[in-house]
Amino acid sequence: MADDEPADDEAVDADDLLDRTGFDAGASVLTRRQAEVLALRERGLRQVDVADRLGTSRANVSSVEASARENVEKARETVAFAEALAAPVRVEIPAGTDLYDVPSRVYDACDEAGVKVGHTAPDLMKVVGDAAGDAVQGREVRQRLFVTVASDGAVRVRRP
Repeated sequence: MADDEPADDEAVDADDLLDRTGFDAGASVLTRRQAEVLALRERGLRQVDVADRLGTSRANVSSVEASARENVEKARETVAFAEALAAPVRVEIPAGTDLYDVPSRVYDACDEAGVKVGHTAPDLMKVVGDAAGDAVQGREVRQRLFVTVASDGAVRVRRP
C-alpha cells in the first residue's frame, strides 16, 4: 500500500507503522497505546474500528486520542519554547501594538544581534499575522506575541 492510498481497515498494522516511523516509547511523550491510536486514526480508521482492533471501547479510543493530541501539542510548544530560548533575536510584541510597527521592532533587534532576516516588511507582517491567528485582528495585535529570529533568519511567532 502506498502512503497516499486510503486506509484499508484490514491492511493497516499499527505495530508495522510504529516500527517504520521509528517510534520509541522510552523517548516519546506518547505512550505506546497513544501512538497506536494516532497511527491508526491518521491512516483513516474510524474510532469504532480502532476500538474493535484494539479490543476496547470507542469511548476509550476517544479519550486516548484526545490525550495523545494534547501531548503532541505540548511537545510542539516545548520545542518552540526551546527554540525561542536559543534564538539570538527575541522580540516581545505587546498587546495593542500596530502590526505595521512589528517589522521595525524585529529589524532593530536583528541589527543589534547581527542577524539578517530574510523578509520584507510586508512579508514579515504577513508571517506574524498568519502565525498569530486570532491574536491579530486587522492591524491590531490583540494578545502579547513573541517573535524570534534564528541565526539563519528563520522567523517564529509564539503566543503565550
